Amino acid sequence: MRTLPGIAGLLAGSLLAASLHAADAVTLEVRAGAHDRDGTVVRAALPAAVDPAGPWRLVVAEGGREVPVQVLAGAPPAAVWILEAPLAAGKSRAYRLEPQAPAAAPKVECKDTEGKSLLFSVGGKPVVQYNYGVVPPPEKVEPHFARSGYLHPVWSPGGAVVSNDYPLNHKHHHGIWFPWTNTLFEGRKVDFWNMGDKKGKVEAEGLDAKLDGPVCAGFRARHRFLDLIAPDGPKEALKETWAVTVWNAKGPFLFDLESVQACAGPSPLQLVKYHYGGMGFRGSIEWEKKEGATYLSSEGKTRADGNGTPSRWCILSGNVGGAPKSIVFYGHPANFRAPQHMRLHPDEPFFCYCPAVTGDFTIEPGKPLVSRYRYSVHDGAVTQSEAERIWRDYAEPPEAAVGK
Repeated sequence: MRTLPGIAGLLAGSLLAASLHAADAVTLEVRAGAHDRDGTVVRAALPAAVDPAGPWRLVVAEGGREVPVQVLAGAPPAAVWILEAPLAAGKSRAYRLEPQAPAAAPKVECKDTEGKSLLFSVGGKPVVQYNYGVVPPPEKVEPHFARSGYLHPVWSPGGAVVSNDYPLNHKHHHGIWFPWTNTLFEGRKVDFWNMGDKKGKVEAEGLDAKLDGPVCAGFRARHRFLDLIAPDGPKEALKETWAVTVWNAKGPFLFDLESVQACAGPSPLQLVKYHYGGMGFRGSIEWEKKEGATYLSSEGKTRADGNGTPSRWCILSGNVGGAPKSIVFYGHPANFRAPQHMRLHPDEPFFCYCPAVTGDFTIEPGKPLVSRYRYSVHDGAVTQSEAERIWRDYAEPPEAAVGK
């Protein structure tokens, strides 16, 4: 599989052909900054002479312990790895990136079903599946609800499925998906969310790249938002790129999603103030009804008082198969109107981050909307301190650079 640039932008940038030769060993230094770090994703930009084709291995400068690493193509290339031991706030650690064959290490795997989906697994355990082919609705759901371009199932490390697809009480809900609800396009009111109205839809258009390796796996895909009520037939309103990265993290499963939405032509898309729409999640069928699941946000809000409030992160928890499972949603601080406001459904396991909660906004030609989110999936409950730690690693990552 081809190697791609970046971390949050790991799969979002253009693929670059590696034409440079391997350099000598490179010394890298990681500085924890203001926060304690443990199991944290690290990215270090490398000298332009580094050939991503390698081979490369990474060792801790003190003691020589080898750490799995991936060297990714880009301008400049970058090394990504996961901290192998805790690093206290204010401390640093040195590594050497050596032009030698690394020791064998388990990969984050990406399995392509050839026309249907990409299945990502860590250590043989499934993490998440991206459906780029159309997933046929179940028997009791009308054909026009058919959907592609979303994540489902989402698994916990213990193998429980914490997401749901085509629930009969909301047939248009699909694991993790990203439509808009109350929009105006060329004077027409187009709803890309509620597909039962047959006014709009979002569909996958193509896969551009995929990768796997010892540190991460992922893909980049194209979606399109279709106005189904345009006078001359369906018309593209937005073009969207998804970049998803699955990490070989310690403990909970961890993956990132970046969405870039751009106008498909000269016409803008106006998002009208509304209480839901955007990055959505539909939870397990076992979490149905008010007592089936609980919410807790970074601001201490719950299902009782959290709807329509902003948060850096939010925990959704409930029992699956008789045991507690949790998924945590993290919003990047660079997102539009961050910290974004949440939709917490009063009776169902539905969550979304929706910047339209606080008022209208417009996606204009030449000014794409970039949205980034992280997800962690846990067996058991999640403490506020753990959720805050993962958010800080995402929002305020440690500094890593070539050392002297």
